[in-house]
Amino acid sequence: MRFHLTRFAVATRFTLLEHGRNRFAMILVILFVPVWTSLAYLAMPDAPARMRLRATGEALAPHGNELTAISGALNAVTLITGFMMFAATFSGSGFDRRLAMAGYPRAHLVLAKVTALALVSAAVAAYATAAICLAWPPRQPLLLAASLFCAGLTYGALGVGYGSLLRREVEGMFAIVMTSIIDLALQNPIMSSGADNPVIRYLPSYGAMQASTAAGFSTSPVPGQLAVQLTWFAGAALVALMGFCRSTRDCLPSTAPAPPHGQGSGKTGLPKPRHTAAPSAAASDTEAH
Repeated sequence: MRFHLTRFAVATRFTLLEHGRNRFAMILVILFVPVWTSLAYLAMPDAPARMRLRATGEALAPHGNELTAISGALNAVTLITGFMMFAATFSGSGFDRRLAMAGYPRAHLVLAKVTALALVSAAVAAYATAAICLAWPPRQPLLLAASLFCAGLTYGALGVGYGSLLRREVEGMFAIVMTSIIDLALQNPIMSSGADNPVIRYLPSYGAMQASTAAGFSTSPVPGQLAVQLTWFAGAALVALMGFCRSTRDCLPSTAPAPPHGQGSGKTGLPKPRHTAAPSAAASDTEAH
């Protein structure tokens, strides 16, 4: 047990150090979350936006700027966690391969990444919830934080998957940005007239969007929507696990091949000694003289 705890602690420490060296991500967390949330709240009109919340069946009429602030917070959380996990996975892939080549257990590496993802998602979700509460008071702030946390987990797992499968950094960044923008823009009734379309429920952050909207404008608990979002996280985590195993599969140490049948194991593969050529007759005569 102590062996596994030590390996897990070492892998987690290296993963967190990798996140800590990403200064651009730290700047995004500090500045992008409150700026994007505040701009969405201040720039959008506060006219009521009539909508039906599928999670509870209630007919709501939230202010447009408050609804857009929730969508902006979700967008910020998903982008930042996805970016951080992608950057750490992409830049640390060589280090993970070397660890796997040295015989480091891959299970401990995977658990370390999940732990780092949970810590990053919790920190960013709490920060985004505090930024929203400074602008206007949501009905259920704890539910809002939980929904942001689950959305961060999902996109963080997607970031790990992109980092393990894609070959270039620009490809992963574009994939994360476009996934988050399309996902959340289609669910905002202010930006999309098809927000009530049944297809919307199959988007990656549908559960988080429903839960955060209920947290902002309703008093009804929606644990089912959090379960939906965690299901998306499980699927994304499975894809990330497959990509990680694929990227480290060829680096695992393998046993040496058995010697061919009929050869001794002790001298197999050793070069044969070279025989010194016999001295010629001329050389013998020269030595004699």
